[in-house]
Amino acid sequence: MGSNARPEFDAVFASDVHLSDAHPATTAAFLRFVDEVVVGRTTRFFVLGDLFEYWAGDDDLDDPLAHRIALRLRELEGLGIDVAFMAGNRDFLIGDAFAEEARLRLLPDPYRETIGGVDLLLSHGDALCTDDVDYQRFRSMVRQAAWRRDFLAKPLAERRAMIAGARQQSEAAKQSKAAAIMDVHDDAVIAMLDEHPCATLIHGHTHRPAHHVTTVGAAPRERWVLTDWDAEATPRRGGGLALKAGRLIEIAAPAGP
Repeated sequence: MGSNARPEFDAVFASDVHLSDAHPATTAAFLRFVDEVVVGRTTRFFVLGDLFEYWAGDDDLDDPLAHRIALRLRELEGLGIDVAFMAGNRDFLIGDAFAEEARLRLLPDPYRETIGGVDLLLSHGDALCTDDVDYQRFRSMVRQAAWRRDFLAKPLAERRAMIAGARQQSEAAKQSKAAAIMDVHDDAVIAMLDEHPCATLIHGHTHRPAHHVTTVGAAPRERWVLTDWDAEATPRRGGGLALKAGRLIEIAAPAGP
């Protein structure tokens, strides 16, 4: 893309990468996605939550994986690419220090912006899963400033251990929950779309990539669900959406070793 050329994509969107040391192939796939889909093809990159499998606090930036990802995102600023991040249910503790290190903007959830002439409403998506009452109680608790302050005051090792325990409990709880409970609720989707007339909704979280059309009032409204990432799965998962010439298109993560 030349210095005066219009980028191929007005924006690129991804979520639910779930980066961790346990899955190096997914990390490699995400970095290839950045190199081959983002760099040179757009000036706007949105990560809509759960970039990391978990985030114990910005004082964990010395972790090699966290440092590597922050450095790569930071390099995008020098290439004229604006990176924006929205917290997910796994990395809601990402704060100003990581944002400064990675040179990215922190977005509220939901976030609305017109890009390339398209009115977009962006969300991680977990707030829409209102049938999962236990999770919504947990979400409400951990998003409170007092809870966040008290948790981050604990030693880093203790926080990591608490997160590991919570993840084990969460995985066990999923086994007894009906699949529908962990998906978005139609009423919550309609309420969000009704609050933001005319906007197209993009979100992740559910790991159920799809394109939906929902009638709100008398008008059809679009909802796009982003894929999650797992380069070791069969078939492998990963990728996102790109906004091109006023249309959203699915972009698969580049193949690689």
